[in-house]
Amino acid sequence: MLPMLRRIAHLAAEIAVTEDEVPHLQGELKRHAGLRRAIVRGRCRGRRADDVGNAMEMKKRPDVVNDGEIADQIVGNAPATEDHFFMVPKVVE
Repeated sequence: MLPMLRRIAHLAAEIAVTEDEVPHLQGELKRHAGLRRAIVRGRCRGRRADDVGNAMEMKKRPDVVNDGEIADQIVGNAPATEDHFFMVPKVVE
């Protein structure tokens, strides 16, 4: 338990949490801790892997291939480009 606590403390130092987010995150943490206890006690029979932690709806978007429409911005700071590709000096003969 101590290594997990240290890991959470380390991660928490890197995450900014507003007061408005605390109740939601507290519920999520309790749900995950309950799952961990269930796994340790072997009480996961009959559960599907996607049954856990899916309380929120995933944002969905159409699966469409595109160039992001920002190719000029992406290569804008490059010293050399050609047709939206980065040009680099040859390093291997």
